[in-house]
Amino acid sequence: MNGILAKKLGMTQVFTEQGECVPVTVLEAGPCVVVCHKTEEKDGYTAIQIGFGLKDERRANKAELGHFKKAGLEVREYLAEFDVADLEAWPVGKEFGAADFADATLVNVSGISKGHGFSGTVKRHHFHTGPRGHGTHNIREPGGLSAHSFPGRVFKGKKMAGQYGNKKVTIKNLQVVKIDGDRNLIFVRGAVPGPKNGVIVVRKG
Repeated sequence: MNGILAKKLGMTQVFTEQGECVPVTVLEAGPCVVVCHKTEEKDGYTAIQIGFGLKDERRANKAELGHFKKAGLEVREYLAEFDVADLEAWPVGKEFGAADFADATLVNVSGISKGHGFSGTVKRHHFHTGPRGHGTHNIREPGGLSAHSFPGRVFKGKKMAGQYGNKKVTIKNLQVVKIDGDRNLIFVRGAVPGPKNGVIVVRKG
């Protein structure tokens, strides 16, 4: 199994043995629990479904309650699936955490980036502002959008104002600086997408 669910706690800095100050993001990876198995005969593929974060049963619907009751587990807030080579090594109910990533040096992290709503081109695409001299109106406007009568339209993919953020972002090959197995913490070098307390999918690189 090469993945785990984690919660982004925030950023800090640590010092290496060489005295270098390294900016790191702290991820609370686990404890996660195996909820069910996906088999080739029943589902067409082999994987395990894991759960992360407890959820109040009063906020769960009947389908969720039945799903976890069948496994004999408490209701979890988040679910994800990961490929495994041997299902028998990951029985339902098995708990695991950051300690299982002790051999990882590089990881890929995926999360939902911060949403900024409907944003203009200066904020969304880092356009330059126009001149601010007397009489000008082009301060934060996008400028020209297309050619003359031909093609007479705006090409798809043109950088314009629109929804900014709130998309799945994956950053590959982040260096694992430190792992605290007792507290289920993974320290990765650099920034991770999403806000504090956002859920992150961590996979071995």
